[in-house]
Amino acid sequence: MLNPAQCVLYSGGAAGTEQFFGALAESWGIEEVNYSFEGHQIDRSRGVRVLTTEELGLKDVSLTYVSRLMNREYTRAPLFRKVLQSICWQVSSGDEVIVVGAIQPDNTVKGGTGWGAEFAKICNKPLHVFDQPRSAWFFWDKDVWTEVEAPVIEHPHFAATGTRFLEDNGRIAIQDLFARSFKR
Repeated sequence: MLNPAQCVLYSGGAAGTEQFFGALAESWGIEEVNYSFEGHQIDRSRGVRVLTTEELGLKDVSLTYVSRLMNREYTRAPLFRKVLQSICWQVSSGDEVIVVGAIQPDNTVKGGTGWGAEFAKICNKPLHVFDQPRSAWFFWDKDVWTEVEAPVIEHPHFAATGTRFLEDNGRIAIQDLFARSFKR
């Protein structure tokens, strides 16, 4: 088990999954870094790290590449590009990545959340996804999702992202994950 006082959660502070992870981190005494940028609306005010235009540019991604990788079309809006860049900061900062969402038949995760999971794969970061529709945890094992019973956070610096539409089973899964991972 990890000592919460030595841990850092890297996230984005958005409504839903990220807000819930942040609130739990705060209750456990875990440091929190929420990457944001000018004009971005977030639900967490603790540990906000506003990225400059230059810093966002360091994590620039080709929207054509992301669309092809994710098997879907993404908007070309500047705001969306900044969201993808800030997710890259989250994933790059953590030594492992936890996502709450829905794994699709093509092995990607649904929605914008999916970019965090795909970027974790590209970076070879340990990646766990709680699939809300299946109410189960999965681990990305080289090129396949493997269902796991009761994962734990193994690295003191971890990233978390996920759906804005966090359901009760997702909340319980995150609470149980914290209880298994950190000592009080």
